[in-house]
Amino acid sequence: MSTDTDPDPVRNWKNWHERRVAAVSAPHGPLSLTGTHWLSDYPEGRIPAVPGVWRDRGDEVSVTAAAGDGITVDGRPLTGEAVLTADRGPIDESRVAHGGRRLVVMRREGLWAVRDFDPDSPARRAFVTVEATPYDDRWVLPGRFRPYAESRTVRVENADGRERGLGLAGELAFSVDGTEHRLQVAVEPDGSLWAVLADGTSGLTSYRFRFLRPSPPAPDGTVTVDLNRVLLPPCAFAEHFICPLPPPGNTLPFELPAGERNTVSR
Repeated sequence: MSTDTDPDPVRNWKNWHERRVAAVSAPHGPLSLTGTHWLSDYPEGRIPAVPGVWRDRGDEVSVTAAAGDGITVDGRPLTGEAVLTADRGPIDESRVAHGGRRLVVMRREGLWAVRDFDPDSPARRAFVTVEATPYDDRWVLPGRFRPYAESRTVRVENADGRERGLGLAGELAFSVDGTEHRLQVAVEPDGSLWAVLADGTSGLTSYRFRFLRPSPPAPDGTVTVDLNRVLLPPCAFAEHFICPLPPPGNTLPFELPAGERNTVSR
């Protein structure tokens, strides 16, 4: 079996692609998300199709359940009230469950929501694979990360139509056919980069935008930009995700026939 240290880049890419297909189709992967329910939309605390009573307590969320609701918290049946904060670990380790479902508490810009991950979701049942272009070494490019003097936040539209802040830490520069291109990027907690981008195929032969997650740059800022590994965002698998759209300037002025393109369902 190939690994990321395999000297053969084609085998490396195939293994990466297989892992991605397995991850998105896992029982609590993105295909299982059936709803993102903002508590501000349900002031009475009753979320349709989600058991219990959920309330915004400012810096916390409370859920109240009776024995018949079938809710568990930390693996134990809940009868009464539990106080929760945002889940930050893997979905299948979320504190609240209802049978095989995971009820994940999240917060965005001060607003609380509950996400419902159901392994029996229609999207997961219908999923076949992720359409992706085979590896092409043309799209493995030397790049350089140029950090901003200070991080900045821009307001961008999200997949649900609302505007939210997107934090950006610098620019990723690379050249294609002798022309330099730049993407505004965020820096993840592990030091890796994250870009939201579109290109000439977006909305045509690929999803309307995609993600790129290069490895952490070297101390001098150099980084490999492997466009064979552009990713579909979570909202390509379930409409209930709130992925950010590309910030201004992150639409590449050429067609990028590489990486993940679309989902395939039966």
